[in-house]
Amino acid sequence: MKKVTFNNKNNSFFETLNAEVRGYFAEKKIKQTGDFRLYLKSLILIPGAVGIYIALLTVNMPVPIALLLCGVLGMSLASIGFNVMHDSCHGSYSENKNVNYIMGMTMNALGANAFIWKIKHNIVHHTYTNIDGVDDDIAKSPVLRHCFSQTYKPVHKYQHIYMFPLYAISSMLWALYTDFEKYFKSKIHNTSINNIPVKEHIIFWVSKVLYIVFYMAIPIYFVGFGPFLLGYFTASAVLGLTLALVFQLAHVVEITEFVNRTESNSEKLSLEDSWAAHQVRTTANFAMNSKAVSWFVGGLNFQVEHHLFPRVSHVHYPALSPIVERVCKQYGLPYNYIPSMGSAIASHFRTMKRFGQIEEEIELRMAS
Repeated sequence: MKKVTFNNKNNSFFETLNAEVRGYFAEKKIKQTGDFRLYLKSLILIPGAVGIYIALLTVNMPVPIALLLCGVLGMSLASIGFNVMHDSCHGSYSENKNVNYIMGMTMNALGANAFIWKIKHNIVHHTYTNIDGVDDDIAKSPVLRHCFSQTYKPVHKYQHIYMFPLYAISSMLWALYTDFEKYFKSKIHNTSINNIPVKEHIIFWVSKVLYIVFYMAIPIYFVGFGPFLLGYFTASAVLGLTLALVFQLAHVVEITEFVNRTESNSEKLSLEDSWAAHQVRTTANFAMNSKAVSWFVGGLNFQVEHHLFPRVSHVHYPALSPIVERVCKQYGLPYNYIPSMGSAIASHFRTMKRFGQIEEEIELRMAS
């Protein structure tokens, strides 16, 4: 893998922005971690999901109502991931590291592994956003092409259609396959996982066993195999589709940039941008004026702010966005945003459709 470096010699953009953001917290006399708004979400989402789970196992209800509740459970689990897990794993849920660690285990409760995710997301994705060959979120796969530098295959022509079913099964694959692949290979895409602590080995295996127990064995015992299978696939499909779409809307849309790792012939790819400038070019906000969307997705619709300040809780992002936008404009950098969630999904659809074509064909069509 090529080593990727940023041009951080001229880092005045982020120095100016960081000073203004620090000034905001100092002036307001508030902490940058979560507050009552985040804790209230936790008290609503986690007991709510547990309550739905118990009701599905113990209450005799019509099949359509049960499937609807399974879908709501999937959305609730996704929102726990967006709000509780995401802030916790970034260390922004609380000033207390132990609280962050414990609440970050909600990732394991969703079926994935927090330790592996922190490396994949916090270190790899947040450093090398949209850099092909490094960022695991746009990793080359047999069926999805996330940028033009990835090898084209005829099947990609239809990826904008079949990507939605793939997103729907992604949470099941994550829990039952991809975590194990990364664990046994000790590698996330092209990044090695070194020195996994014994505690994390234990947590990995215990969590996977508990996933089987709570998501499969117990439901089969209470409702039978057929109803379990239908309910499990419904909840998992909603969970996977929701998680995948929200994360894709931040980076794989028409207004974000991508970096081709093969642009340099040397073993090192040196980018002209600083790390912070790279983040704003490769990231987009969406539905910034929708409080309902912001509440549900844990502020991930303010991805520009999140990528610049990942250790700041998402509850502060709406207040920081005018500062970030103003400083971006001051330094001639884009402040990418899409007005609504619907238009962001449409942009992602068009982007994946475009990446599913041969670049030369697009150029010829535009020229004609």
